[in-house]
Amino acid sequence: MKVALFATCLVDMFRTNVGKSTVELLEHLGCEVEFPKGQICCGQPAYNAGFVKDSKEAMKHMIEVFEEAEYIVSPSGSCAYMFKKYPEVFQGDPIWEPRAKKVADKTYELTQFIVDVLRVEDVGAAFDGNVTYHMSCHMTRLLGVKSAPMTLLSNVRGLKYTELPNKDTCCGFGGTFSVKMEQISEQMVDEKVQHIIETGAQYLIGADEGCLMNIRGRAERVGAKVEVLHIAEILNNRMAEVK
Repeated sequence: MKVALFATCLVDMFRTNVGKSTVELLEHLGCEVEFPKGQICCGQPAYNAGFVKDSKEAMKHMIEVFEEAEYIVSPSGSCAYMFKKYPEVFQGDPIWEPRAKKVADKTYELTQFIVDVLRVEDVGAAFDGNVTYHMSCHMTRLLGVKSAPMTLLSNVRGLKYTELPNKDTCCGFGGTFSVKMEQISEQMVDEKVQHIIETGAQYLIGADEGCLMNIRGRAERVGAKVEVLHIAEILNNRMAEVK
């Protein structure tokens, strides 16, 4: 099975280990992974800020880059959802709507792809630690991926899970929201970090690097003793040693 990795801007620029873990994990599960070098931003920041016309140029480019892929997989529910939204953005366009739908129909968030397409619930991972999990808004409410991450984490050997209070509340990132509504965003992420502290967990896990960067930055600023990791880093951990 051939998979085209849609790495996302944040992973490509700031958290390359997440991209590496994603590739290694997919290869471990028997996928042939390629990285289309022409990929850029999916257009979500500009689109959400109201610059629809400008964002369409980025979207058209991404459609051209990915439309021949067999499957498109991203370690971000938010960015995967943006691909899913392309047909709506180009609705009524006789050229770009069908091409956008072609891309949208074969796009998956990483855990969604593993559970729903590969039909794998145990990737053979092991992780020694107490973790809690943050449910990102776009991934759960818009993309509709809720159970796949928890299914995979439940089968990680050695992992102890503690549920996060108010786990489905926003962390305050929201892309440009955290810039335009700085004070509100700060209060939201402070509340999220406080809930994480209350769990006593050593690690906060999530599947959207935007949320994780926001939480990680605030946790470090307030001195919270918690390490923030992407779920791909957990699922790719010590697989070779597990029997």
